[in-house]
Amino acid sequence: MRIDELTVGPVQTRCYVLGKEDGQECIVIDPGDEAERIRKAAGDRKIAAILLTHGHFDHIGAVRELCTHEQHNAQCRMQNAELKGEGSRIIIHELDAPMLSDPALNASMGLMGRQITAPEATDLVREGDELEIAGLKIKVLHTPGHTPGSVCYQIEDELFTGDTVFDFGWGRTDLPGGNESDMAASLRRIMPMVRSMPMHAGH
Repeated sequence: MRIDELTVGPVQTRCYVLGKEDGQECIVIDPGDEAERIRKAAGDRKIAAILLTHGHFDHIGAVRELCTHEQHNAQCRMQNAELKGEGSRIIIHELDAPMLSDPALNASMGLMGRQITAPEATDLVREGDELEIAGLKIKVLHTPGHTPGSVCYQIEDELFTGDTVFDFGWGRTDLPGGNESDMAASLRRIMPMVRSMPMHAGH
């Protein structure tokens, strides 16, 4: 599996572009900003899905632009090759889905003073869901605390933790929907995995 890491936006969010070596599709995790850089990292590959570890503004800020680009590409594929094409899937835990359209919930108004939103999700996931996208096997681990619907994604043998676990700490719990006791439980659950497999954090 090929993993490209980009640090994007004003709060230095880590965005990941990943896919099979030499694959024609890829997945983007937490495109918080700088859509053009993310598209360049994807190269000629189709962005099959955008996986969101949670709904905060610094993880969703480039979703709309990436989806618009992919929808345009899909239309071109249909016109030029008479093939069916689709834009990117947007995947988030069901409890964080309302944050995509609500600047108060996603903290963009409170922390940035402007409204940041993303399109409605195409797929709402829950604990234990398993997906296969761009040839990669994905397992959803619900790890609330930072937000009600925070998740970690286990993709093949790599763990993408969003703002649940950082390299040196964990996500804050004082934003809307945060819960300190939930975070403690999520950390107890996820730490054994962090110690046993490569981890990719949100910051």
